[in-house]
Amino acid sequence: MNPRRQPRPPASARFTARVRAFRCFPAIVLLGLVLCCTGRTASAAPELRAEVEAFIADMAQRNGLDPARLRRLLAQARPQPAVIAAMAAPATARPWYEYYPAYVSERRIRAGLGFWNDNAAVLARASAEYGVPEEIIVATLGVETWYGTRTGSKRVLDVLATLAFDYPPRAAYFRGELEQFLLLARKRRFDPLAVKGSYAGAMGMPQFMPTSMQRFAIDFDGDGRVQLWDAAADSIGSVAHYYKEHGWQPQQAVVVPAGVAGEGYRDLLALGVKPQLDAARLATAGVTPAAELPEGALACLIALDLPDGPQFWLGLENFYVITRYNRSVNYAMSVYRLAQEIRALRDAKVDTQASVDERR
Repeated sequence: MNPRRQPRPPASARFTARVRAFRCFPAIVLLGLVLCCTGRTASAAPELRAEVEAFIADMAQRNGLDPARLRRLLAQARPQPAVIAAMAAPATARPWYEYYPAYVSERRIRAGLGFWNDNAAVLARASAEYGVPEEIIVATLGVETWYGTRTGSKRVLDVLATLAFDYPPRAAYFRGELEQFLLLARKRRFDPLAVKGSYAGAMGMPQFMPTSMQRFAIDFDGDGRVQLWDAAADSIGSVAHYYKEHGWQPQQAVVVPAGVAGEGYRDLLALGVKPQLDAARLATAGVTPAAELPEGALACLIALDLPDGPQFWLGLENFYVITRYNRSVNYAMSVYRLAQEIRALRDAKVDTQASVDERR
């Protein structure tokens, strides 16, 4: 780092500053003008596209939001063509050998160790309470936001409105997320125009979508608030809670390396990531685990693209749970591999005094 250049504050600090600046104004009054369901409107609300008007009418009927004020809010959403382009070509779609170096890098590993050391007590408590290994929690935050320092720069309202009304392949899903975002704004009393996140509308250190934030975000530090931008404890607890609620099996393996013979394995690859293959089915298809599978375990077959040919693994139930966070095999495997590397470094008791800068 150049000593003459002041480091840019982390994303969590920038968000906190925006929130504090916003609170210098009558924030609750502004939110009331946008989302409240009672009172007079100050001016005529603009008429929007038919599908947006239908969404507004549905929101008003089911959730008690004032349609005129909701209309004025959505009129401020700005289309984001780059978001649609990003959805069509996600980074996780790249071959494994191109994808993983950015996520299982030496810098990210060392930064993860520093994050673990800084939050060791909270991670130990989350692991004990939810049964999820500390390294999996750390690696998830590392892959998602570089341990909370890169939480996204796009206005969430713009992103969700664009995907809800201009991205037909997943419009229904994103309309649901837009609804939950607006309800979250009302519940948590924040300005929906101020929140920033990813190109998909994910927010905070763990990059929760609004629905996940509603269901799985928790107050893990006991301060009476759920803070996923600037509270590592809440983010750690929320990730652990998410995995437990999706079926994490404590003290069980995530993946097992495998070998293949013949061509029968190809049909197994087409079955996806939900574990449904027992030992007999694997053997019939010419798939051999390189380590003993837990008794009675079901698995899926995974192929990672390498320059000299595919590398095969068997994904167990915990691998499937990671894919509930992000459905990409590359994503889930990068979380697993990063977790293993961070755990190995911590077990080796490596000095991380210099790792603080690596988290920026």
